[in-house]
Amino acid sequence: MNGAGLFFLAILLVVLVYAVFTYNRLVGLKHGVATAWSNIDVLLKQRHDELPKLVEACRQYMKFEQDTLEKVMQARTRVSRARKSRDIKALGEAEGALRMGLEHLFAVAEAYPELKANETFSHLQARITGLEEAIADRREFYNDSVNLNNVAIERFPDVIIAQLTGFGPHRLLKFASAETADVNITTLFKRQ
Repeated sequence: MNGAGLFFLAILLVVLVYAVFTYNRLVGLKHGVATAWSNIDVLLKQRHDELPKLVEACRQYMKFEQDTLEKVMQARTRVSRARKSRDIKALGEAEGALRMGLEHLFAVAEAYPELKANETFSHLQARITGLEEAIADRREFYNDSVNLNNVAIERFPDVIIAQLTGFGPHRLLKFASAETADVNITTLFKRQ
């Protein structure tokens, strides 16, 4: 084999090694996104299971606040549907509604001293608050994983391998704009 043939073979070998390395890296990034989603999914399921207990504890005391309780349960249902269908956009919107409903529920609960003193309510409130914080942490990790994946599949020459092997972008998990808007304290504490 002459020098030109060896040179061509060496270039081909380098391209092949690079393609295999890039493909394996993209597989790792894709599975990183899936793992990050699974972490969020577990926490959403745990919160989904805790919310009816919280609503039931509140229902015993908050006889005139049924609308607040119903809004929390409706938002819970929307989150569950979006979670099961893996609709990231709908999940973000439903999460915003649920968080606003929970904030309102906890604010209204302040007007019921016997509810606040109830051990079950206090435990559930602390549990759900802890889950909310964990979901926020996991959302950040998920979005970091999505960002790494999306940047990798757009980078040249990785984009060629990504397109040839079917790697695609993932959506960031963004909460509804109400989630990031300033809180109007007057309406939050206003009784309905």
